Amino acid sequence: MAGTGGNDLRELKELVEFLKANGIAEFEMERPDLKVGLRFAGEASAAAPGIDPAQMAALLSAAKGSVAPAAAAAPAPAAAPVSIAAATAPEAPAAEPEPWAGAHIVKSPIVGTFYESPSPDSPAFAQVGDTVAVGKVLCIVEAMKLMNEIESDAAGTVVHVFVKREQPVEYGQPLFAIK
Repeated sequence: MAGTGGNDLRELKELVEFLKANGIAEFEMERPDLKVGLRFAGEASAAAPGIDPAQMAALLSAAKGSVAPAAAAAPAPAAAPVSIAAATAPEAPAAEPEPWAGAHIVKSPIVGTFYESPSPDSPAFAQVGDTVAVGKVLCIVEAMKLMNEIESDAAGTVVHVFVKREQPVEYGQPLFAIK
């Protein structure tokens, strides 16, 4: 649930609409700072038993520290899920920042399958620690039998590779972090 303020609620509403549109009856998501569970049943109830929209907003606000109370208290959509459960996860000890924090992220421009090299027995185009220039091929994303070379749009050192060989990737999914 990236974003701030009303964006969190808008994203939650979009998630609910997506799940309903695709006939998904149950969904759970857990992050270090937020846990959300959705379970859909009949159209009889508009809110979860024991949780009204204001309570949901308070839970999201406590988890993210950024939901605006006025936006959070908006009424639930008419065809809301029957069961919504959200709770904050216990405070985790302060972890070291990710090595790619503040780095430039190269994202996938298409949906497809990630390949780190031109063939299974070839070396990877780019690995952690490699210095790359703008325009250097970092990987291949295969989509519909077309091999699309993904080039670096920033110069620097590769500090993290987010995906593994032959992993499916989505549009906008992070592939590499470059500092």
